[in-house]
This record gives sequence, structure tokens and C-alpha cells, in this order.
Amino acid sequence: MELIDMLGNASIAALLSLLVTLFPLAAGVAYVIRPTEQRLAMMRPISLAGLFAGLGGTMLGFMNVLRSFFINEPPPPARILAVGAAESLVTLFVAFGCLTVAWLCVAFGMRRHP
Repeated sequence: MELIDMLGNASIAALLSLLVTLFPLAAGVAYVIRPTEQRLAMMRPISLAGLFAGLGGTMLGFMNVLRSFFINEPPPPARILAVGAAESLVTLFVAFGCLTVAWLCVAFGMRRHP
């Protein structure tokens, strides 16, 4: 399955949580380009928003997996539930990846900040 197809099948909440996880990365890149105290102060709340968006998207995915388990009779096979659980972890993986790169940008920008 291609990336565009997978994003097309994602819910609005999943897409929104993925979008919010990109904000810390953009803030980190902005800080490394031009380090200021104001941009550094914004990194903490933006990072928390990205972290909570990733956690929220993951929990929403697990809730959907559990819902499909309980509303289908007979319950879906374990393989389908495992794929759903794995897809639920995508938002958390993206969030942690973006946060890692963002804070590495901040660390690099701190060396340039007078």
C-alpha cells in the first residue's frame, strides 16, 4: 500500500494528530536558522502539543481496534487486530521522530546562540 493510499484511509483525527506532530520540527528548524530566546521559549509548549497529539492519535487508534473487536460478530482474526494496533503506533512514531529532530536542532542552535 502506498503512502498516499494509507493517508487517504486515515481519519480526520489521525491526520490532525500527524499534522500537529510536525509543528515542533518546524519550530526546531526555525530556531536553528535564527536562534532567539522567544523561539526557544516556544519550543517547550509546542513540544508538549506534539507529544500529546502523538499520544492522543495512538490512543484513538487503539480505541478503534478495540471497537472493531467488540462490534463484529464473530470477532476479527488476531492478524487483523495486530495490523490495526501497528497502524495505531504510527502517530506516536512520527511524533517521537519529529521531537527528536526538533530538539537536536535546538541543541545545534544553542551553540550558535550568543
